[in-house]
Amino acid sequence: MTGADAADVTILLIRHGETAWNAERRLQGHIDIPLNAEGERQAALLAAALAGETIDVLVSSDLMRARQTAGAIAAARAMPLLEDPGLRERNYGGFEGLLYAQIGERYPHEFAAWQAREIDAAVPDAVTAAGTRHGETFRAFYERATGAILALAALHPGKTLVLVAHGGVLECAYRMAQGLPLATPRDFKVFNASINRFTVRGGSLRLQSWGEVAHLRPALIDELS
Repeated sequence: MTGADAADVTILLIRHGETAWNAERRLQGHIDIPLNAEGERQAALLAAALAGETIDVLVSSDLMRARQTAGAIAAARAMPLLEDPGLRERNYGGFEGLLYAQIGERYPHEFAAWQAREIDAAVPDAVTAAGTRHGETFRAFYERATGAILALAALHPGKTLVLVAHGGVLECAYRMAQGLPLATPRDFKVFNASINRFTVRGGSLRLQSWGEVAHLRPALIDELS
């Protein structure tokens, strides 16, 4: 990017703070888990770190852990918080609520495909009292998450957006901005309550900086998604 354009959109993409399930490697997906005490602390530190930043629009995933993180920012600035379900984590269907080891035991074939990054492999649906949760393939999730980010950018030309989402959403944005194939391993870290900066110009997402976490020191930073 050689120079700023009036229509360029600045995006600060942030992963929610830590939850108890992050800490124990239990897959969350669409299950609505709140922040734990460390996550609440991270959200407060994040809000303080952003105090001097220009923010025109604040949007969160509608899942609780993202809303709580974004809520700390909104409260500190007395600004409205919008929600967009397009920023939700991937729907992992029957994997959700299980420890990683349990997924491998219960769904060995589907787990192997997931670990092998077969991007069109289905995950099992979850049948609950509230209805059936249909799992997403990684390709479908990528298209949904990046589509939501670019749609929000298109709605706010020339503005600075803070989007609070999930580890998988951050991964999708990184892959798009870096031109990484979906099937390659994730060899980059995605930290809780990290600040990750992008610009959008002409519908193209570009990475400016990744994994800002200095505001969280000296607490232990969890990189699990």
